[in-house]
Amino acid sequence: MITLETLENMKVEVGNSVNNFTMSRGSFVYNQDFQYRSELVLKDKKKDGDTLTLTYDDPDKGGQYIFIIKEENGDIELTSEFENVNVNRFWLTFDANPSEHIYGCGETYSKFDLKGENVRIWVAEHQNTDRIAKKLVRELFGKKPKKVLPFKKFESYYAQPTYVSSDKYFLHAFTDSYAEFNFKNQSKTTLFLQEKPHFVVKKGDSFKELSSKLSNMLGHQRNLPDWVYDGAILAVQEGTEAIDKKIKKAEEAGVKIAGIWSQDWCGCRRTKFGYQVMWNWRYDKEDQYSDLPEKIQEWNAKGIKFLGYINPFIALEKDIYEEAKAKGYCVKDKEGNDYQVTITTFPAAMVDFTNPDAYEWYKGLIKNNMIGIGLSGWMADFGEYLPVDCVLHSGEDPYEMHNRWPAIWAKLNSEAITEAGKDGEVFFFTRAGHTETIKYSHLMWNGDQHVDWSLDDGIAAVIPATLSLAMSGFGMAHSDVGGYTTMKKRLSRDKELLMRWEEMNAFSPLYRFHEGNQPVMNTQFDDDEELLAHLKKFTDVHIRLREYLKFLVSENVKNGTPVMRPLFYHYDEPKAYTETLEYLLGEDMLVAPVVDKGAKVRTVYLPKDKWVHLYSGKEYDGGNVLVGAPIGEPPVFVRKDSIRFEELMEVIK
Repeated sequence: MITLETLENMKVEVGNSVNNFTMSRGSFVYNQDFQYRSELVLKDKKKDGDTLTLTYDDPDKGGQYIFIIKEENGDIELTSEFENVNVNRFWLTFDANPSEHIYGCGETYSKFDLKGENVRIWVAEHQNTDRIAKKLVRELFGKKPKKVLPFKKFESYYAQPTYVSSDKYFLHAFTDSYAEFNFKNQSKTTLFLQEKPHFVVKKGDSFKELSSKLSNMLGHQRNLPDWVYDGAILAVQEGTEAIDKKIKKAEEAGVKIAGIWSQDWCGCRRTKFGYQVMWNWRYDKEDQYSDLPEKIQEWNAKGIKFLGYINPFIALEKDIYEEAKAKGYCVKDKEGNDYQVTITTFPAAMVDFTNPDAYEWYKGLIKNNMIGIGLSGWMADFGEYLPVDCVLHSGEDPYEMHNRWPAIWAKLNSEAITEAGKDGEVFFFTRAGHTETIKYSHLMWNGDQHVDWSLDDGIAAVIPATLSLAMSGFGMAHSDVGGYTTMKKRLSRDKELLMRWEEMNAFSPLYRFHEGNQPVMNTQFDDDEELLAHLKKFTDVHIRLREYLKFLVSENVKNGTPVMRPLFYHYDEPKAYTETLEYLLGEDMLVAPVVDKGAKVRTVYLPKDKWVHLYSGKEYDGGNVLVGAPIGEPPVFVRKDSIRFEELMEVIK
C-alpha cells in the first residue's frame, strides 16, 4: 500500500536525455541519448497537518526540487515545484508489496498481472510485421504454437498511466509524454516520467469503489443505443447486393440481425495485405454502394441498422484528399509537405486536428457523409500513428501530442454525434486510447487479433485485454467475432475458431463480426447450415441477455463498474488474482471461453460461491472443476444466489 511514509522515503533521480523514436507502420523503436542522471539528496522535510513537503538537492548539477504530498481521507496527491530547464527526466522509486498484483496501464494482451514487468506508456500499433513473421515461421515448423514472446516485445493501441493494485488502490500519473511504470523489482515500483511528477493515489474498500473513484476522475462512458442488444451486427462487404444476399440467408436461418457493418462503404482497396478500405470518406457512388442511402432506409425499416468505418487518414488518390491538400489541412513534414504515413502497404495523409478549421471540416464529413445518409454507428479506427517528427499547425511538439491523439480523435467523433442530435441513437467504437479516451469513446474493441488460437494475439488474448481496460477505468469493450489478421493459409480462420469466438462474444456487450483482411481465406458465418444454426443459437443467447447487459452498461455509465470483470473484482481468493482466461459478466455470470483447438472439455476455476452450470444445471461450490465443453456449450455459470438467477438460466432456452 502506498502511504505518506512510503513516499517520504522514496528515491528520486533526475536527468536529461534526448528521445530517439523510429516509427514503422505505427510501431515504435525507442531509445534515449542520456546526458546525465543524478540521485537527489533529501535536505528538508516538513509536516503541516496532512501536507508533507520534501526538499531535495542535486549533488551533481545543483538545483532544488520540492515535492508536496497531500493526504485527504486516505487518498494522496503528489505535486512538484522546481525550475531547471536542464532536467527532463524523473525516476521516483518507492517501496511496494512483493505479494501484490498489478493491473491496468491501458490494454495489455499477453499478460494481465503486470508485476515483474516494465510497462511502456506510449500508444502504438499493437501488431507488427516482425512478430507476425516469427509466428508464421513457428507455425510452418510446428514449433511451440502456444509460445508467448517476452512482454517487452509488445506494444499497445491503448496506453494509460494508471495502475491498480490488488491491495485496493490505484495510482494515476498526470502525464501525456512517454513514460514507463516499472514493476520488475518485486519490492519496489519505479515511475519513469518525462514531465514534472504529478500523480494521485486513491484507495478503496472494494474494487467497485476504486472503479467509481477512477471514473469520477477520468470520465464516464455513455449508454449504448438500445438497438445494439437486438441481435448480431454482421460484417458484410462488397456492396449493397452482397448485403441483401447475406441478410436474406441469415434471416431464412432465423438469425436476428441488429445491424450490418460494412467497412468498405466508402470503397475498397485491394493490396498484398488483402481487401482493405479506400479512405475517402463518402459513400462509394461509382461502384458497389451507389444506392446506399436508399438501402439504409430500407434496412432500417426492417429493424437493421447500418454501420461504417472511418479513421484519421485520407487516401491520396481521391478527391477528399485534394480538398484537404488545397486547404492545408494535413499534418506536415519538416519540408512543409503533407506527411505521408505508410500503413500496411500504402501511404496516406493524416488530418491535422490541431488546426481548428481542419478539425471542424473532418467532423463535418462525419455529420454529413455518415450520419447524414443514415449511418447508426462506425468503427473509429487508428489514432496511434502521429509521427513524432511531423509539424503541427498549432506549433505544438508532436512528441507531446502523440499520446493525446487518440483522445482527440475520439472527442471529434463524439462531438459529431452530439452536434447531429443523435446522442442515444448513434455510437462509435475505438481501438486506440489514452487518458481522456474514457470520457469520449462509447466502447473499445480489442483491435486486430489474429485468426488463430494463440495466447498473445489470437482468441485468448482478448480476455486479458478486456480485463486490463476494465481495471484502467474503461468498462466496455468487445472484440471482432472471428478475429481479423489473416496471412495466407497458415494464418486463416477455420470453422471451429469462428464458432468458439461466437460463443465467447455472445457474452459481451456487443456482438459484432469481422470478415478479416482476406475474407476468401476465412470461414464466414454463412458458409454452411451448421454455421448458420450456430449463429442463430448464440445470437438468441445475446438477445436474451439484453436486460442484463443493459443493466451492466448502466452500472458502468453511472459508477464506472466494468461490464466484464476479473474474478478478483468480487472474490478475494489467491487464484482469482492470477486467472486470465475467465471473466465475470457482471456479478452473476462466470464465462470461461474455450480457447484451445479441438477441446471438448475445460477445467474452470470457480470462486467460492454457489454456481450452476448453464447447460447441465449441475451445481458447484467452487474450486477447479472439469466440465464438458462441446461446440455449442461453452463453460458458463450462473451465481445461484443472484436475484436474476431464473432470468439468466433462461438465456439458453
